Amino acid sequence: MLLAVDIGNTNIVFGCVDDNDKVVLFERISTDHNATAAEYAVLIKTILEMNSFDLSDIHDAIMSSVVPSVTATVKEAIRKLFGVEVMLAGPGVKTGLNILIDNPAQLGSDQAVDAVAAINQYPVPLIIIDMGTATTLSVVDSSKNYRGGLILTGMKVAADALTARTAQLPKVNFEVPSHVIGTNTVDCLKSGILYSNASALDGIIDRIEDELGEKCTAVATGGLSELVVPLCRREIILDNNLLIKGLAIIYKKNRK
Repeated sequence: MLLAVDIGNTNIVFGCVDDNDKVVLFERISTDHNATAAEYAVLIKTILEMNSFDLSDIHDAIMSSVVPSVTATVKEAIRKLFGVEVMLAGPGVKTGLNILIDNPAQLGSDQAVDAVAAINQYPVPLIIIDMGTATTLSVVDSSKNYRGGLILTGMKVAADALTARTAQLPKVNFEVPSHVIGTNTVDCLKSGILYSNASALDGIIDRIEDELGEKCTAVATGGLSELVVPLCRREIILDNNLLIKGLAIIYKKNRK
């Protein structure tokens, strides 16, 4: 079984893919810059045991990361647990993705992995939305070229900044209020945060399609997408396993 890991600024996603390319495990933990390799090893072992897997079930591993300071720590944790070398999805690794941006080396590994998975599963052209610490939108044209995208302030980052810079606005849980028009401060905040993000996605998809001159398949992933996508007026496919699927595809392209 393949262990696939994506290290993000806020969360680390762990997934397992069996020999039939089926995602059989998906878990998310908080990214801890201070954790040691031993501490991450304990977390990974616990995740596997919680899902009724043994350490011996893992034979290979691949990782993508946008947090260099944590990459080596998690890589060492995996080596300690399973005795395997971790393949890193990054420069020099074959993805099959034709990247047409000004400097392909600047493309985040998570965006590249998302795009690899999407073009192998969904009709092009594609708009791929990943809602994490930042919200990123990636555009793949009808020839499966990665054309570029957009980066927005993530929903949690924006909410934290709002409450930190105001004297009387409280922190709120991300829950959909019963009405768009709030009648108290908490519901006003919830409505504003969630519906502004949903409206942003709707509007950006429209503008991307106008620029490409054709309709696109929109696919969303990331921890916050489950909350926002149902509020969108555009049809957007939810696929929280997108990163894991993409890592599995890249692993197959590069394994010796």
